[in-house]
Amino acid sequence: MSRVKRGTIKNKSRKNVLAQVKGYRFGRSTKKRSANDAIAHAGANAFNHRKDKKSDFRRLWNIKINAEARKYDLSYSRLIDKLKKNNIGLNRKMLADLAENAPATFKRVVENLK
Repeated sequence: MSRVKRGTIKNKSRKNVLAQVKGYRFGRSTKKRSANDAIAHAGANAFNHRKDKKSDFRRLWNIKINAEARKYDLSYSRLIDKLKKNNIGLNRKMLADLAENAPATFKRVVENLK
């Protein structure tokens, strides 16, 4: 059996791992074992936070809608209830955008409910 020297392959593997952790601090950017751990944790957090992002945005939309609805003596929940009862199919994302960027249009939507 011939002898196999793995130096180049090992160096290539290390180089690829360290390239992924460029910008990390301390040993995580220079040591392969720490870098591997950092990559694993970063991947797990990235996956979880992609899921969290959806609920974070929905929360933000609710706040924007409620803030604008209060100007017309409505609460968020009453506004959504009236929208559903009147079969107005605006989702929260669109309502929040109207509340922030087109308050006049939002006002017309609220007036249609009364």
